[in-house]
Amino acid sequence: MSDVVGIPGNRIRSFVERIEQIENEIKDLNEAKKEVFSEAKGEGFDVKILKEIIKLRKQDQDERDEHDSLLDVYMRAMDEAGPEPVAAAA
Repeated sequence: MSDVVGIPGNRIRSFVERIEQIENEIKDLNEAKKEVFSEAKGEGFDVKILKEIIKLRKQDQDERDEHDSLLDVYMRAMDEAGPEPVAAAA
């Protein structure tokens, strides 16, 4: 029963091994990314802000403009509403 219902075992093994290799590469890249963030933090940069910049650079200008406009509208609406008492924790 070496030919299990015509399933090409070597081809499956090839896919699995390629995926495993890619997963290892991703793990290595994530470690390298952590090291870069750590280096930046060590030099006094705010990692949270760096991540925000990276996020913004992934967006096109129209997306950024829309985000900024909505943020401005929401902030103005809150300011105009005035302060309200903070709700007690349930």
